[in-house]
Amino acid sequence: MFDAKKVKNQIVEWIADYFQDNATSETKAVIGISGGKDSSIVAALCKEALGKERILGVLMPQGNQHDIDVSYDLCKTLDIPYVEINIMESVQSLYDEIKKSGLELNTIATFNTPARIRMTTLYAVSGSIGGRVANTSNLSENWVGYNTKFGDSAGDFSPLANLTATEVKAIGRELGLSSKFIDKTPIDGLSGKTDEENLGFTYDILDKYIRENVCNDKKIKEKIDKLHSSNLHKANPMPTFQLK
Repeated sequence: MFDAKKVKNQIVEWIADYFQDNATSETKAVIGISGGKDSSIVAALCKEALGKERILGVLMPQGNQHDIDVSYDLCKTLDIPYVEINIMESVQSLYDEIKKSGLELNTIATFNTPARIRMTTLYAVSGSIGGRVANTSNLSENWVGYNTKFGDSAGDFSPLANLTATEVKAIGRELGLSSKFIDKTPIDGLSGKTDEENLGFTYDILDKYIRENVCNDKKIKEKIDKLHSSNLHKANPMPTFQLK
């Protein structure tokens, strides 16, 4: 059985050790705050490991974000400093330049580009203050490639990468976070659909398959396996030519 208290304490110690080995005593964790469970829980873990004075939340709406109040509430609840940087003009400027070149944007480009610009923003902020960027992805998302290479899959340290979505929620409850931060329905921000609607199965089904290798629906099992195998390029290191 998953021991949320034990694992939470291990993650906090791991974060503290990472910063001790890879930073100074003043280096801050830079965290993109979306209002979802993963960024909320990473922020809370970093606060416990480092103290609130060594956290900087970065809110990155693309124009008007209908649920940005949850991000504000999270920063207020944790009492952590934050900045807000709207990426709308940056995204649109890039789209305009691509169109000027004669190329047509497709859904792959429009889905992934904002995530990559957000990560560029996090590293610009991190570079400005000498910080370390937190990756907030979890194992469930990574397993089926529901992330963006060099976007939300990037970062300097990753506290949740080996935890399923179910386990992440248990960590959040152990941290004492409100349900509105833990159980908020994740949406992609583009299609208006939830993550589970886009995937075609629930995280509960996926997590049980990851941890127990159990999936009673043959079609869903095949879909998970296909997504996993076709998206390994996101999880594996970049192939490099080896000089012989």
